[in-house]
Amino acid sequence: MSEQITPGSEVAAEPNPTTSATTVEAPVSPVRRLLSGSAGRNLGLVLALVLIVVVGAITAPDTFTTTSNMLTILRQASIIGVISVGMTFVIIAGGIDLSVGSVMGLASIAATLAVTQDLAENFHWIVMVVFALATGLAAGLINGIVIAYGNVVAFMATLAMLVAARGLAEILAERRTLTIGSRDFINFFNEDFLGVDILIWIFALVAVGGWVLLNRTTFGRRTVAIGGNREASRLAGINVKRHTVWLYALAGLTAGIAAVMILGRTTAGTSTHGQLYELDAIAAVVVGGTLLVGGRGTITGTVLGVLIFATLTNVFVQNNLSSSVQAVAKGVIIIVAVLLQQRFAKQGGRSSS
Repeated sequence: MSEQITPGSEVAAEPNPTTSATTVEAPVSPVRRLLSGSAGRNLGLVLALVLIVVVGAITAPDTFTTTSNMLTILRQASIIGVISVGMTFVIIAGGIDLSVGSVMGLASIAATLAVTQDLAENFHWIVMVVFALATGLAAGLINGIVIAYGNVVAFMATLAMLVAARGLAEILAERRTLTIGSRDFINFFNEDFLGVDILIWIFALVAVGGWVLLNRTTFGRRTVAIGGNREASRLAGINVKRHTVWLYALAGLTAGIAAVMILGRTTAGTSTHGQLYELDAIAAVVVGGTLLVGGRGTITGTVLGVLIFATLTNVFVQNNLSSSVQAVAKGVIIIVAVLLQQRFAKQGGRSSS
């Protein structure tokens, strides 16, 4: 019995011992293949960033294009950028962390408590850095353990940490601002290296480290695999629960690094540090092309997402536009990014079917 195949129809041929069927796929052009991959998405982000820079140069030609203003944009992007690197790993694995802003505030308080500063005075100001990093790491470990072994939804677990960390920071600081007494600490984080602020260098080092970890290590490959299919990763031999703990520990560690950076910038620790930073980090990661459902994302895209928001904010400031207009513009950008994600996800699903 013969079967007629009309043009454009798809037929799934079953194995037959006497006949064989071959499927001819239409060749995909190199340009289309490039644009549909991570390189194409990053190219789109670069074009968007260039467009924003052009708008800034046209609307504020005397101030926007100066070297000092470019460094200001990078400096403002650095703290959110460090948090966003850790957030990228969590979201690629299909999770979410709403607590990084509060953890950052708690870490800044832990580093500026009187007992911490006394130890720093007797030994070295690096003690303050250690306390901040340890606080962020501990909070991240708690998040990971509760999510992985307590089977609590990541949204709820990190929301609880958001509230608890902020409250603990207020208790420890007694709702006061704790100033830093170490001049060596302040001087170090306000120095320039090769004409570039030390905070920018820290952001660059964290971004490069995150890129290497995601793209050149087993840890990164396992992160992507877990985000793509959690159960298949478990069956493949990946210890999903343990890996989840380390992912949230990484996010907490980057929050601790960001706490050190903001201490160097403001010379004071307060429980209000990091408010809403988690939302800015998530927005930068999503705009950078990381899927909220997990399984795909790049550190390069996250860095570009951070720079897009920082540059856009600077353009608004240069043109004396209100913060309300800035909020509306950011919201529109996030919605557009999510819509584009959904479109690319559907296209990817069709091409793989």
